[in-house]
Amino acid sequence: MKIKLWHFIILILGVIILLNVGMLVNSIEMLWLFLVLLFSDFKHANTQINISIIDYLISTFLIIIIPVFILIYNKQIKILQDKLTFIFAIMTLLLAVTIFAPLTASSNPNFQKDLRVTKLLTPFSTVQKLFLKKNEIKQENNLDYFILKKDEVIKKSFSQDFIFVNSVKTSGSDVIYIQKNKEIKIEKDKILFVEGKPLIESKTFILGTDQYGRDILSRLIYGTRLSLFIGLGAVIVSFFIGIILGFIAGYAGGFFDSLLNRFTEMFLAFPILFLIIFIIAMFDSSVFSIILVLGASGWMSLFKIVRAEVIKLKTKDFFITAKLIGLSNYKLLTKEVLPNIISPVVVNLVFLYGNVILAEAALSFLGLGAGNNYPSWGGMIQAGQSYITIAWWMIVFPGLMLFITLLTANELGRKIEHHFNSRIII
Repeated sequence: MKIKLWHFIILILGVIILLNVGMLVNSIEMLWLFLVLLFSDFKHANTQINISIIDYLISTFLIIIIPVFILIYNKQIKILQDKLTFIFAIMTLLLAVTIFAPLTASSNPNFQKDLRVTKLLTPFSTVQKLFLKKNEIKQENNLDYFILKKDEVIKKSFSQDFIFVNSVKTSGSDVIYIQKNKEIKIEKDKILFVEGKPLIESKTFILGTDQYGRDILSRLIYGTRLSLFIGLGAVIVSFFIGIILGFIAGYAGGFFDSLLNRFTEMFLAFPILFLIIFIIAMFDSSVFSIILVLGASGWMSLFKIVRAEVIKLKTKDFFITAKLIGLSNYKLLTKEVLPNIISPVVVNLVFLYGNVILAEAALSFLGLGAGNNYPSWGGMIQAGQSYITIAWWMIVFPGLMLFITLLTANELGRKIEHHFNSRIII
């Protein structure tokens, strides 16, 4: 039996749901409470909205809707019926990680606590979580209940509800927990007990931790989201710049063609990485600025493709006819030009996508990425330099993710190129 793409997508989504049943139930309840609060007390509901809430609500909504949609419409969507390949599998995993990061990550990517226990743990290391008593919140109305549920769902950066320990033992009226051979006493009334015993859970760091005790796997997941988002945004910017300037140069010709050609060649001749570093160093280093800078530095090859194709197309009878009947320049571009150059444009954009991801990693490695608030592969590799002899996992795992993503992007570009031109041997 051939495994189709939609089979694999359903499998991945099913695994995510099964591994996060408890949290997903809480997320669904939080979504429902938010909708109730939105209609009953819009003013207070509006004050509760933030990026984390929106992230969880969207992920919860999509993890329910997407499997239902695929099961109903998989026969109508042709690509879902294709045989599963390595490229499709990796793309599915990357997209699942990106869309459902709040559900697939075990903790907030910036979560750090009890470095004595969690610092530089090797992959598959296990520590104990000793739970403390929580301050009870009175559930007098929908707002109080929503805040309580939000605190259960959202992964906070710094939590006071537990302590990471190596081991625990009781002594009289105190509980003694050990952190790296150091014994610390804590009163029993501060500990959460279940059936007369302190509540303790095991926490396994699958890919280890970094120098601040942060989970490498969670940082990789959110780093994947950042890289793919920046890559998509930069490609969109490059697409519009390259298409518009290429159309103007090819269609207008003459002075405008010469001017835009010289402008493009200036960008191609100048080491673009230095220009990117200069611009980012001059202005604020944020996700938005990184997208704009990388997008504005990658349009040149697309410009050349579009310009050459427009020069050929404008002498064709169908193009001349469309112009004579009075079609605007916008309609000439969208109705006559783009459908005829879709093949080279798509291939160029796919290869550009991989280049942008690599450029973002390089900028993060140099400390000019999206900032410390967002984990990135390049930043993780840079941080691992100082610990390469004692914490190899800090460099190996983000480097491997970067390699796999770039390989997938390039292989996808080759597949698309072969699809449009079957004479190409791959």
